[in-house]
Parts: sequence; structure tokens; C-alpha cells
Amino acid sequence: MQVDLPLAPPFDAPAALAALAAHAVPGLERVDPAAGTCTRLFMTGTGPVPVTATLLPDSVSLDIGTESPAAVADITTAVHGWLDLELEPERMAAMLGNDAVVGPLIAARPGLRILGYPDGFEGAVCTVVGQQVSLAAARTFTGRLVSAFGSPAADLTLFPSAEKLAAAGPEAIRQAAGLTNARARTVHALAEACAAGLRIAPDTDHAEVRRRLLALPGIGPWTVEYLAMRALHDRDAYPEGDLVLQRALEVTTAKQARELGQAWAPVRAYAVFHLWTASAYLP
Repeated sequence: MQVDLPLAPPFDAPAALAALAAHAVPGLERVDPAAGTCTRLFMTGTGPVPVTATLLPDSVSLDIGTESPAAVADITTAVHGWLDLELEPERMAAMLGNDAVVGPLIAARPGLRILGYPDGFEGAVCTVVGQQVSLAAARTFTGRLVSAFGSPAADLTLFPSAEKLAAAGPEAIRQAAGLTNARARTVHALAEACAAGLRIAPDTDHAEVRRRLLALPGIGPWTVEYLAMRALHDRDAYPEGDLVLQRALEVTTAKQARELGQAWAPVRAYAVFHLWTASAYLP
């Protein structure tokens, strides 16, 4: 089934595709920046469904491998959050456009979106696995995890469920992915929490999700705020301890970053993503 999702232009499709390609996990998704497409599986009530999203300047076109109305509705809702299609660039420009620090960045990239995750548990595991390692290493480790515990379908693999990783245990996770003992324990603790009912999704109590994530071994404030931005869609989330953010702001402490960020509330997350993107594109 072909579905077109309208959006408020502009949409910085090249930036979104570049980010998707940079983080693409082998076996989990295929990204073709030249064609403007990303293909992956979505879990629905009727099982895994392959979806190819084509990112265009004024819309996102979906090729969905099912005719089920319920499954299509679930997938389109997930894609809206994944690609931040609810953003109104004109409103964001009105809120932050006059800021001396962030305003010029928004003028340069008015269609920049905060990419989320198709699934909150998947996003949380990818974030944990990617801590303190290179992007290439994170993709390799996560690809091994997907290969060992995921569910193959339509020449791709669905990300492992929380229940499957919880049942596997930390040692099996460590051996399969090549993680450190500490990182494997964190992935397992996260899987146990989500299998027991923790949902990392926009429609949850964000304060409660933050509290429960912080209680897990190996998960600190940076990880929680990062997931709040990308998985909870908290547009005021703010990882004040992030070193890239601090360098972009030319400060050296979280307190200084926090003070500067007060001017961007209640949409500090957009300011952070613009600062991160600008830093990534510096020569």
C-alpha cells in the first residue's frame, strides 16, 4: 500500500537521510541516500511489516507491505514520530529565530528535524550499546545483537524484543554482541525493565520513565535526556552535561550550559539538535 504523509515544509531530507545512513544497523535497515529511501520492518498487531520510506521535500511517501488498516495506522503513527513530521518550521523560527546563538542555525537549516526511533526499546538499546564507542563500533555491536536475537522477515530482521533479550541473560548478550560485561548487564537490565512493563514512548509519564531509567545500572543523566529527546519526544529535554553541546556553547560545565539553555525553553531539544548538527558539519 502506498501512503503519502504530508508535512509542513521545509523538510531537510538530505540531513535526515545522512543521519539515518550514519546510524543504519546491518540487517535491521537499509538506507539509500541517493534514492532518498530507508527500508526497515515495523512490528504491528499482525506481525512484522516491511516499509520503505521515501523522503521528499514536502512529504514522506511510504510503501507499506500490508493492506491491513490497523497495521497501516500503527505504521503511519510511528513514522510521524520517527521522522518528526509534526514539526512546524515557521513556529520554531518564531520561537528561536531571534536568538543570537541558535537563530542563525535555524535560518540555515529551517527544515532540520529531531529524528526519533521507530520503537522506544530499540532506541534505548542502541543508545546504550553506542555509549563510549565509535559510531562504526556501535553499528557493528548492534548488528550482532540483531543477528543473534532478532526475528528475520522479508530479507530484513526485526529488532529483538525486550522479552527475548531479558530471557537470554547478560552473558549470552555479551558473547553475541561482543560487548563489555558492564554494557551487557545494562542492556539486560533495560530488557528486563521493559519486559516487566516499562514503556519508552511519547504517551507515557515522562518523569516516571526518566526515574526508572536512571535506576538501571549503567544509565546516567545523559542517556536519559538523549532518550527523552528522541524516544519520548520531549522537546524541552536538555543533556546539559554533553561535551559536544558544551563545546558548541564555548562553556566547560553543565551549570553554564544549563544557564544558557534557559533562553530556549520550552523547545531546548531543537536548540541542541541544531548545535549538534552545526558542530558535526564544522570543517
